[in-house]
Amino acid sequence: MGLINQLTPELKAIATTDFTFQNWAKTFKCTPEILFTPSTEGEIQKILLLASSLNKTVKVFGSGHSPSDLACSNDFMINIDKMNRLLMVDSKNCIATVQAGMSLHTLHKVLRENGLSLSNLGSISDQSVAGVMATASHGTGAHFSCLSTMILDITLITPDGTILYCSPNENADVFQAARCSLGALGVITRMTLQLEPDFRLEAIQKPYKFSDILNDWNTVLYSSEHTRIWWYPHTDDCVVWRANRTTKEPAYEGPSFLMERGYGFHTYQALLNITRYSTRIIPYLTKLMFNTLHSRPSRVVDVSNKVFNFDCLFPQYVNEWAIAWDDAPEALRRLNKFIEENDLKVHFPVEIRFVDEDDVWLSPAYGRKTCYIGVIMYRPYGNPVPYKKYWKGYEDIMRQFNGRPHWAKAHGQSRKELEASYPKFQDFLRVREQLDPQGIFVNDYLKRHVVIPNKEGAAIARL
Repeated sequence: MGLINQLTPELKAIATTDFTFQNWAKTFKCTPEILFTPSTEGEIQKILLLASSLNKTVKVFGSGHSPSDLACSNDFMINIDKMNRLLMVDSKNCIATVQAGMSLHTLHKVLRENGLSLSNLGSISDQSVAGVMATASHGTGAHFSCLSTMILDITLITPDGTILYCSPNENADVFQAARCSLGALGVITRMTLQLEPDFRLEAIQKPYKFSDILNDWNTVLYSSEHTRIWWYPHTDDCVVWRANRTTKEPAYEGPSFLMERGYGFHTYQALLNITRYSTRIIPYLTKLMFNTLHSRPSRVVDVSNKVFNFDCLFPQYVNEWAIAWDDAPEALRRLNKFIEENDLKVHFPVEIRFVDEDDVWLSPAYGRKTCYIGVIMYRPYGNPVPYKKYWKGYEDIMRQFNGRPHWAKAHGQSRKELEASYPKFQDFLRVREQLDPQGIFVNDYLKRHVVIPNKEGAAIARL
């Protein structure tokens, strides 16, 4: 008799065995023994008690957007998409409490209905609130820290079924660890967030020579509230995107929808697929795409989330590390040299974003003003492309500057290397051991990078 047939009627009603999890980039997948789709905290309590009694591992997922195996488990998986309600809003003080399964898309909508917005945002809004906070995800802006710094309090459920409220004043150590939990502490069900009044952004995007940007680094990164740079490898071309709050009316000046979607997506994907058979074409394609779509200024004014967010195009391999932003120009010069000396043919862009320092225990921006440098290799039509030599060289350069990888992305840092990078790493492990001594939330990713000491270092997760 299968385990699902031994479940109580309440759990059986929210359980399925016919499920394979695959992340958005289609780089990792797993087939859990049972998928649960709870809609209440009581149901989650019962799932965790069952897992503990059977010594099963449990992982929670939302949209599956993390380009790693952070969310994978072959035992139990929990999807909390049904836990998506607004629980409390205080428009005067710009505070809201939401269930953690709410997607960012929905969060933007319900906040705007109450005259509120997130102060910063990454490139996409597909993730759940819990998911984006669990990895200290970030946007860009020299005076804006990672998204986890918006959290005022957290409610999570531990393996023994305890519903634990934590804040800076109550269960303070758990709160500090849970702001970037990696899914290792419990099932987060609620969060209260510090927001700001709803606002529009004006974003102006202009082409520059990358060498000029590197030589005028501090001026550029402070040149707007939210600044990001896209560099086009194999060229000295880049685009600088600057966004500021505005009261101007919505507007758009730039490539047409046909050019953006037809040429920038479909034609580009077809041409990228051709380069799989002749990689020497890639530098010419990069120059073509820059000249066609990005060599002229563009401007957009809209509500904040629509300006912050971008189309991530198609499946991809990605890697992103954080270093001190004063070190970034030299790191980027070394990356360019590595690409040229090894005759690598790599995709654009290298994305460069800026995050203010914070005190979130496992935030890559903990204690230092940070530049995130992200590299990408697209997988046209889901097809594989060579990337491992590029990744190794990139990671070696990041290590030279005490780099910290983005937790959501597949990387090659060992537990020992990560512990050396994070002053509060042992404090996090102490809280994790306190909340989950049985290790039901520990999966392969956490064993590689966080929980089990590695003597020989971690290899990038095999795809």
